[in-house]
Amino acid sequence: MKYAIVESGGKQYKAVEGSAIEVDLLPVEVGQPVTLDKVLLVVDGDEIAIGAPTLAKAKVNAKVEDHIKGEKIVVFRYSPKKRIRRKTGHRQQYTRLHVETIEVE
Repeated sequence: MKYAIVESGGKQYKAVEGSAIEVDLLPVEVGQPVTLDKVLLVVDGDEIAIGAPTLAKAKVNAKVEDHIKGEKIVVFRYSPKKRIRRKTGHRQQYTRLHVETIEVE
């Protein structure tokens, strides 16, 4: 199994060839290719390549499948005996990427 640990938006994701990952919203249209070049680690069977901090000649090629919203988070602030109640919500937006290839030179 070939996989890589990539960084996108300050977060790290495990990208496996042929599977999908959900990253923070990217300004790319659906169907367009995306190249993730901040690759921290690549594992190909018994071969392991570790970057310091990134691998210079490694990249992950992916394709944008969809833009989706995450689950709703309800934020409720409450202060007893003062009649202070604030209820707000939030839904994070994500981009679903289909990982096509992991290239290491």
